[in-house]
Amino acid sequence: MTKSTPSLLSNIRIVLVNSYHPGNIGAAARAMKTMGLSELYLVSPEKYPHPEASSRAAGAKNLLESAVVVATFEEAIADCTQVFATTARQEHSYSRPQSSAREVAKWIELHPQEKVAIVFGRERDGLSSDELGLCQHFLYIAGNPSYSVLNMGAAVQIVCYELFNNLFRFSDNEETDSRFSQSGSTATNPEPLLAKQKDLEYFYADLESRLERSGYIRPNQPTDTIKRLRALFDKAEMTAQEVAMLRGVVKSLSRIHENNGD
Repeated sequence: MTKSTPSLLSNIRIVLVNSYHPGNIGAAARAMKTMGLSELYLVSPEKYPHPEASSRAAGAKNLLESAVVVATFEEAIADCTQVFATTARQEHSYSRPQSSAREVAKWIELHPQEKVAIVFGRERDGLSSDELGLCQHFLYIAGNPSYSVLNMGAAVQIVCYELFNNLFRFSDNEETDSRFSQSGSTATNPEPLLAKQKDLEYFYADLESRLERSGYIRPNQPTDTIKRLRALFDKAEMTAQEVAMLRGVVKSLSRIHENNGD
């Protein structure tokens, strides 16, 4: 029997943010290849390329060679329609949906058209609050409450294993071409594509600018308003058409405000 590339796994991008230890990059690549994932993005890694990364990758050096290195987190997720931030904690401000890796796999199965990014933060201090704010979901890895911090490579391995184990089933039928049987692949009415991250950012930037001009929020003064609005809209999982509609609504209301001189 031969292996085929599972299409749902090919929709998943693993993003490592500011990795400090090159060995973790190699370990992540190896974990990905073992579990059928192939798309790796590296956000401004401290040491890469590096011999230790290649050594730890073992038979997954091709994933390192095809890895995309970008300067900012925003670049890494710009074309994705849903972003999951991994965390060992289950409580955050401006609460977003919080799911286990198994539950994330179920979400992906139910949204087969979506381009998903799963993000792993820095070894020392994880993702910043601003970076968490760019993600729609939190993916938590349960662990010992008194010490729940995982090595980045280990975290990637756990998540990739759950994704593979829950999105695909091993087949014992030797007459088939593939060892893999895709679950959820027979959906006849796929949901509309959700908005890409770059389009959401355009909307949020436009909304913030117009709220500043209206006086609802003050420029250059710290406020939680935009963060709370982002969390609210993120829960809605908006389609591209819905985001375009909201941008039109905001623009129209702003025009009325400006014409009235309010």
